[in-house]
Amino acid sequence: MISVCIATYNGAATISAQLTSIIPQLSPEDEIIISDDRSSDNTIEVIQTLKCPLIRIIQGPAAGSPIPNFENALKAAKGDYIFLSDQDDKWKPQKVQIMMKALEKADCVLSDCSITDSNFNVTHPSFFKCNNTKNGKYYNLLFKNGYIGGSMAFRRCILNRALPFPRHTPMHDLWIGNVAAFFYRMAFISESLSYFRRHGHNTSTSSQKSINPLSTRLSYRFITIRALLRLAFSHPSPKP
Repeated sequence: MISVCIATYNGAATISAQLTSIIPQLSPEDEIIISDDRSSDNTIEVIQTLKCPLIRIIQGPAAGSPIPNFENALKAAKGDYIFLSDQDDKWKPQKVQIMMKALEKADCVLSDCSITDSNFNVTHPSFFKCNNTKNGKYYNLLFKNGYIGGSMAFRRCILNRALPFPRHTPMHDLWIGNVAAFFYRMAFISESLSYFRRHGHNTSTSSQKSINPLSTRLSYRFITIRALLRLAFSHPSPKP
């Protein structure tokens, strides 16, 4: 069973395109968990017009941040395989099939994606090349984070270990990616399997040069390293 987890907030203009790209790739046994953080637009109404039985809408934490909103969706997921999805992107038709095949030999997979403008015109065909993304746990932790949630899928064993999110974690996908890389089998897929829309309101900043001061970036790394060490000592022998 696959659980697609989406955190929404005022996504009425974009959520339909994303959902219509996801739904045909799923089976009747799968689910789409949407945690809506009390949108003030008609996001929920747009979702309901699709009349898809796979969709389950739950109330978000109203925390004003995508991190607890995604955590809320992940806690509600029932599937053995988890896919993260942003509300404003779009999946390519073979994404689920290709990533599920990769998960036969890995516990977490990260695929490339094509960066687009708000109208899905491709501005860069490869996020990996634009971001200088590489597979390597120390590289992603210490130098350049490449873990973008909308391109990730993983087994439930990682979800069980990553929840609850540590306090002050910089971003949900950064945390999940590091848990996967340090404690499980991580694989990168060089093929672009989705469209990553950039429009100035995205919650992820992975494809942009960080505007945070050095002190903030070092603080984020310290928080993540400390949380990983705590996880290692509290659960020393993870098993898939």
